[in-house]
Amino acid sequence: MKGKTHIALVSLLGLGATLAVAQTPPPVSKADPRSDARADPFTESGQITTGGRTASYVIHHLPPSSFPDLPGSIADLLTRRGCMIPQTYEAHRPENVIKAALEHAGSTDWALLCSVKGVVALMVFFASAPDRPMVLAATPETQRLQAHGSSRILGFNWGIDPAPPGEIHDARMGRDHRPPELDHDALADSIVDYRTVYHLYTKGGWTLVDSAE
Repeated sequence: MKGKTHIALVSLLGLGATLAVAQTPPPVSKADPRSDARADPFTESGQITTGGRTASYVIHHLPPSSFPDLPGSIADLLTRRGCMIPQTYEAHRPENVIKAALEHAGSTDWALLCSVKGVVALMVFFASAPDRPMVLAATPETQRLQAHGSSRILGFNWGIDPAPPGEIHDARMGRDHRPPELDHDALADSIVDYRTVYHLYTKGGWTLVDSAE
């Protein structure tokens, strides 16, 4: 899974947090490109027009209950806010909910993608403050669509994964003054098959490492 874009701040109704949105989404039609999507309440489908061309898209979602390892307090908060977890077009199992030591070595923290009313946010829950999630980025779902394979139907391309210290150290390999290896995990934020950036929490704040640098 690969990458992330530059963002501008907006407010997402229902999340109670400041979010980042890439740009105004292009016009979207809710016409369903696939008959099987009509029978699936967890699937968003339609058509999007950009650059004078119209393409069909399908985005599959899962409810928080599809992730039984997710702490009950977090799952309840997501359910109250109407969060659904979008899945990338290459998903073969539930994804975009991860557990990692993001705050410090040995911590048990969670990160996930939460979609509400067509806007998807990257949220982090530290074990030290599980009722105060942080929103690192957000964008309309229709800004995260990508063609794949031989299909003309677009799919969701935003994925997250835990990144152990060694992976971050390798991502910094080309730098003249590479920092010492971290003692805790980072969050890999990706555009599938394209680009990855890493969110690092150090010294009380978040920084980014771009794998393309």
